[in-house]
Amino acid sequence: MKYSAATFLRHCLVKCIFLCVGIGIIQCRSDSQTHEKAGIAISFDDHFINEWFALRPLFKKYNAKVTFFVTCPDSLTQDEISKLRTLQSEGHEIGFHGTIHGKSTELIAAGPEKYKEIELTPGLLNMAKAGFKPASYAHPGGDHNNQVDSVLLASGFKILRDVAISRRKIMGFQMYALAPRLMPWIYYSFDHEHIVDALLIDEDTGLTEPEMIEALEKAKSDNKALMLFGHEPLYGKPQNGEYGFNVPFLEKILKEADRQQLKFYTMSELPEIK
Repeated sequence: MKYSAATFLRHCLVKCIFLCVGIGIIQCRSDSQTHEKAGIAISFDDHFINEWFALRPLFKKYNAKVTFFVTCPDSLTQDEISKLRTLQSEGHEIGFHGTIHGKSTELIAAGPEKYKEIELTPGLLNMAKAGFKPASYAHPGGDHNNQVDSVLLASGFKILRDVAISRRKIMGFQMYALAPRLMPWIYYSFDHEHIVDALLIDEDTGLTEPEMIEALEKAKSDNKALMLFGHEPLYGKPQNGEYGFNVPFLEKILKEADRQQLKFYTMSELPEIK
């Protein structure tokens, strides 16, 4: 899934300012040494129901629970609904990713009611008919503003998930490159925050196994939850417009999280942890 240059330039400026201010400051973490909350929250976007369902043995192997953000729920088949219900029964969360996967900042320009009429209400009704009541929302394309967030939170969502990328190129030029361990905004501090960023782990991000090990070690040492997300499960390099993450790479993350005894969180659980 492609995200707009404007969205990522905004993220780059805001997050880099945050990083510059934060470097060199020693934070007081009274409970960080206990590691009692340290964990990982993984989510997946769009409408790859069958492909996600095929990952059940992998999730069970590491006793992992994750969040699936479903878009275009009007096109869910009975088979897909059954599979989502099975995933939910096994402890995974079914979140919402929009009715039409539209650009929220453009839709909201016509007013909050029009935005809800197009992007929220129809999809949520379809989700309800299928037996789901999503408590978490992932912004389509990472596109949103304060007005969009206010409408979503007023609609009952507990947490809104945005997009973070560690490397970004525009027209072939490297705009920024950050190691995930140096991106504090992708770690949940259990401060009841409702608007968060998760790191994209899809193939085109260039993330490496050592970087992910470092990121998980930081979550452990800081007693926080690392937030990650991807799209379609892939077993080779993306082809013919595919966008998604490498399944063996995901397993390495799950294996390392398990080795470090990190807790697995669904997205809506994060703001509920005391």
